Amino acid sequence: MLIFLCDDNASERAYIKSLVLGWATRSGAEVCLREYPSAEALLFAYEDRAADILLLDIEMPGMNGVELARKLRERQEMVQIVFITGYPDFIAEGYEVEALHYLLKPVTPEKLAEVLSRAAEKISRAEKKILLPSAGGKTALPLKEIRYIEAMRQYSVIYAASGEYRLKVPISELEAQLDSYFLRVQRSFIVNLREVLRINRTEVILRSGEAVPISRGMADKVGKKIIELF
Repeated sequence: MLIFLCDDNASERAYIKSLVLGWATRSGAEVCLREYPSAEALLFAYEDRAADILLLDIEMPGMNGVELARKLRERQEMVQIVFITGYPDFIAEGYEVEALHYLLKPVTPEKLAEVLSRAAEKISRAEKKILLPSAGGKTALPLKEIRYIEAMRQYSVIYAASGEYRLKVPISELEAQLDSYFLRVQRSFIVNLREVLRINRTEVILRSGEAVPISRGMADKVGKKIIELF
């Protein structure tokens, strides 16, 4: 779960970070937390990777947290937005961007933990998608539509029900956005295990009829993983 924390106050960021990591340890959630000192810095980082949860201060120099939330909501419908601020004046605007919650500083560990648990539950229920660069900004592709991904030199090709997507990104970057139903079966191939029909020693056959090569010794691992998941 990727969480972006934005606050221009370094001590506030450190405090909220400690609460988030404490919640992750207690709940068993896998969390990657990234910190940003300004809305502009977070917005720039969002070009490379979209977050699952946003923890945003509101009153910041330059672009404020509500303005940032509006821009990010346009790009990603399912992101969970939590405002953390010392000012209650923006609550109505928070509802405009469908914020999950509005926390007033000083934030207690119990309250933040409650909100993060709610956000995690909403994320787990939502259909997970991968964000792909496109002419208009970002395109959201549901993971269940992907059959497999192939690395081709400096490119990665996603083979999906809706077509093929050729991206100039390393396959490892795409792999970080996938869920547990995907498995790297060879250095250059990642397979959606939902799509596997048969397995032999050299390849997996997908429901589409496509054959994807696998590394030596991977057949048993693929079979065991499918049993665990299904």
